[in-house]
Amino acid sequence: MHKSLYLVLLCLLLSIVSLAQTKPDYSKITLVIHGGAGTITRENMTPEKEKAYREKLNEALQVGYAVLIKGGSSLDAVEATVKVMEDSPLFNAGKGAVFTNEEKNEMDAAIMDGKSLKAGSIASVTIIKNPITAARAVMEKSEHVMMIGAGAEKFAKTQNIELVDPSYFRTETRYEQLQKIKHKEKTQLDHDGGTGSTENIFTEGNKFGTVGAVALDAYGNLAAATSTGGMTNKRYGRVGDVPIIGAGTYADNSSCAVSATGHGEYFMRAVVAHDIAAMIKYKKYSVKKAAEEVVMKKLVDFGGEGGVIALDRNGNYAMPFNSAGMYRGVIKNGKAEVFIYKE
Repeated sequence: MHKSLYLVLLCLLLSIVSLAQTKPDYSKITLVIHGGAGTITRENMTPEKEKAYREKLNEALQVGYAVLIKGGSSLDAVEATVKVMEDSPLFNAGKGAVFTNEEKNEMDAAIMDGKSLKAGSIASVTIIKNPITAARAVMEKSEHVMMIGAGAEKFAKTQNIELVDPSYFRTETRYEQLQKIKHKEKTQLDHDGGTGSTENIFTEGNKFGTVGAVALDAYGNLAAATSTGGMTNKRYGRVGDVPIIGAGTYADNSSCAVSATGHGEYFMRAVVAHDIAAMIKYKKYSVKKAAEEVVMKKLVDFGGEGGVIALDRNGNYAMPFNSAGMYRGVIKNGKAEVFIYKE
């Protein structure tokens, strides 16, 4: 065969193989979300509040799925999904962010692309309406992975990301939660004569309202996104696991995508998100086995409370949690399901 003809045929064959590999497969499209884990029980939930949560979780699923079914990327889907929850006062992210001890709303967020392993995160921001969008800008528009505080906000301005007055994030429910914890803190200190430790009452009554999403698009690419307002009454510039890549957020096409919610200090020490991915990649665990191993065993041994959502390239997913409940949902083949309590 003439050499030039052979090369033409070889190129044609490679092109056919490449097209076959990039042909979209809409049957595997999957989107999994969470809206926080913690002391979430039927006894503490009114019918009206439960209805509101279920409706907002479903709305988030539908918005993200609409992106995926139109051929959009997993990155586009998780960003759009998380923004729905950031814009709702129901969750501890964006509009519903909790208050610090100084009565500020400080937010963290992260996003990661499973195809390229690129990631972006921000921490301790106070004027960015949708922190997840700023995290994505850090990933795509800068050479960095993480930006914090005033620097992250300055960068957001250069990217024309929507900024708001800090008062936008104030909700009376979150403010009242802070005041109750401050009162409890003062009562304990008064009882101990000013010598007692307050480290165990900086949190919001074991309620972790962080939001997150993991998605698999029609091209087989994974992505993860997480956003939070942190812990009620936090101080000292505290940052949790959400913006720490590998702790609260991680995505790798060769293993899975993970978004976590819970007591961040434990999730950082256990490197939860990457640990799940590593078990899948190196031990060949299923996504369910890996997620449950970390959340139901490793975290419990640490004393950590919370849960994760995890998703692999075949559309297999897991939503384990070791707390009383976790706001969560999944949409696959057009069917959406939302859960709150232990089923």
